[in-house]
Amino acid sequence: MNILLILLCLACICLSIFYIRLRMELRSLSAQLLEILDGSHMELTINSRQKPLLILCRRLNQALTAKDKNYTQYENAERLLKQTITGLAHDIRTPLTGASGYLQMARDCKDPFKETLYLESAEKRLDELKDMLEQMFLYTKLTSEDFRLSLEKIQVLPLLGDCLISLHGRFESLGVAPEVTFAAESFTIMADDEALRRIFLNLIQNALIHGTGDISILQRDNTLVFQNAVTDDSIPDPGQIFDKFYKADTARRKGSSGLGLFIVKELMEKMNGEITAVVENRQLKIILCFPCMDTP
Repeated sequence: MNILLILLCLACICLSIFYIRLRMELRSLSAQLLEILDGSHMELTINSRQKPLLILCRRLNQALTAKDKNYTQYENAERLLKQTITGLAHDIRTPLTGASGYLQMARDCKDPFKETLYLESAEKRLDELKDMLEQMFLYTKLTSEDFRLSLEKIQVLPLLGDCLISLHGRFESLGVAPEVTFAAESFTIMADDEALRRIFLNLIQNALIHGTGDISILQRDNTLVFQNAVTDDSIPDPGQIFDKFYKADTARRKGSSGLGLFIVKELMEKMNGEITAVVENRQLKIILCFPCMDTP
């Protein structure tokens, strides 16, 4: 009986010691958590070897690490958003200010010839602004999970011809003409009509805005290669050229949103195609590779 009583007392003492140590460890964890809430980036530690407490400490550290990672990502995203908004505000303001200035000069001008030139210049700036807003609208659509393309058989050359004709005035003003070479004029792919049209327009406009104006388009097998010369201040980095808001012209002097080639890449991927860029001897080559058509 005495032995049983002694054992019972020893058990009570052990439980008391365990309870006291448990309280101490929990108080320590609580104090450490308060420090973390005050801004500390310390890692939680405990002296106990009890498995449940070790697991609790490890899980808490994992949760805190994930929280810090998410917060860092949030801060980076917020900083990028602010930079993007600032850049886009500048990009939009540039053609808008230019158009306003030309309209003011046209209104004050007494020479009909100069007035016409001023109005044409204002129209060009407004066209730049319109294209930038269209690019931004398409960008928001592309980032939506509900955005879908409808693929169908499309003969490429006629659609490409329509895009080139729509920009005839731009080519004429620069005194250049596009060179188009197709190994097979009947070249047909599975694509979305509007998406393919936007791809071609963006690539042509990219050459007109950031290049010297000349552009050649070559079709071979299931690929299209858009090639144009680039100026010294607009030589792009092939590794970044398809990033959103990327601009080789860091001074941001030219009227574009920095979304054109990003949109091209997104649309190509949504049509199961691939796109790459190469710069050689101040020549930019953008290569579109379309999936092979199944032979009947």
